[in-house]
This record gives sequence, structure tokens and C-alpha cells, in this order.
Amino acid sequence: MFEDIHIGMMFFLIIAGFIAAFIDSVVGGGGLISLPALLFTGLPPQVALGTNKLASTMGSLTSSISFLRHGKINKALMLRLLPLSIIGSALGVYIVQKIPSEKLKPLILVILIIVTIYTLIKKEWGLTSTFNGMTVKKAIFAVAITVIIGFYDGFLGGGTGSFFLFAFLLMGFDFVESAGNAKILNFGSNLTALAVFLFYDSVYFQYGIPMGIAMVLGAYIGSKVAIKKGSSYVKLLFVVISIILIGKNIYDHFFS
Repeated sequence: MFEDIHIGMMFFLIIAGFIAAFIDSVVGGGGLISLPALLFTGLPPQVALGTNKLASTMGSLTSSISFLRHGKINKALMLRLLPLSIIGSALGVYIVQKIPSEKLKPLILVILIIVTIYTLIKKEWGLTSTFNGMTVKKAIFAVAITVIIGFYDGFLGGGTGSFFLFAFLLMGFDFVESAGNAKILNFGSNLTALAVFLFYDSVYFQYGIPMGIAMVLGAYIGSKVAIKKGSSYVKLLFVVISIILIGKNIYDHFFS
């Protein structure tokens, strides 16, 4: 009986991981699926978080490579911003040990609502790229927002990829380019958090590796579909995931 349950649970995690990575590779938010799936197995919350970071790091690396190969990533800019995402995430992981992360949740809900409304109002926004190089103003914004979102990922997480994507939209990139750039920085913050979870022995490899392999496949297919279908598809998925994130935050704030 144990073996049957084990195989069934593994199959469940593989399916959940594939779907989560497909979504996450495009607009982020895959943790809405993968983390609850891992918690459903009975893993302690800290171990579920660490195991999710292992699997999602594998997925984010795959989608990053896919976007990179198709020329949908600004390599020069990412080489400068990736270390900042890593530093921000490391600070977030450190600070969360000192301050309860729940204090940030109401603020995150407000930001998500603003982001979604802004995206819906600006109907043509992000469908074509208007990015024509870095200015001093853009550089200051890029440095600050990368550290802040990286910090958020280490401190709280949940929607990090969507926030990175929105930041690149503000800089003038289209939705596909923004998704590609976001995955690079999200990979950096994921990797940093994973290193901390590994240090504290909070990763369950028996679930994390099979789920991670499923996420590699999901991320590969998801990024291919995004590149093929273009910015309109990514924008629609971005709005849908943002609304789901808002719903989850409202539920957590008022009912849990």
C-alpha cells in the first residue's frame, strides 16, 4: 500500500510541477500550484518551501536558457542586474529570520492590484518594445527595483516573476522580452534561496528532483509557446495570474 501511495503522490507532483512551470516560465506565479502540491504531501512547511525552491530553480534555469537562445533577453543588462538580484534575495532570506514576513502581505496585495489595473488600462502597453537603451534614470530604476524584488523573493516570495516582468515593462520592453529578462533575475534569486534551504537541510530530494524534472519540461514548453504566440498571449496570462494572486492574498489576509 505504501508503494502505491508513494507512486500516486509522485505522479501528482509531476503533473503539478509541469503545470506550475509552464505558467511560471511565462509570467511567474507557478508557486501557487507547486507549493500547495508539496504541502499536500505532508511535508513540513519549511521543507516544502525548500523543495519547491529546488524544483523551481531547475525550471527557471530551463526557461532562461530557452529565452536566451531565441534572443529574447538583454544579455548586457542582465549581466549587470543578476548579481543585484542575488544580493537582494540573500538579504531577504537573512531579514526574514528577524522580522515576520506577514507584515508585508497587505502591502503586496495593494501593489498587485495596482499592477493589474495599470496593465488592463494600458491596452497597447507591452505589445511592442519601445526600449531604446539605458538612461541614467532607467539605470537607477533598474538597480533599485532589482534589489527590492530580489529582497522580496528571499523575504516572502509569491509572484516574484510577475513583479520582475512588470518592472521590465515599465522600462519599455515588450511582454516576451520582459518575461525573458524576468526569468534570468528570478533564477538568481531562486538559486540564492535554495542555497540557504540546503544549508538548513530543508530540501526533500525524493520529491524535489522528480518534480524539478517535470518543471524542466514544463518550462521548456511554456517558454516555447510564449515566444511563438507573442506578447498578446503573455499579457493575457499575466493578467490572469495577477488576478489569481490578488485572490490568494485576499483569502490569506482575511480568512487564514
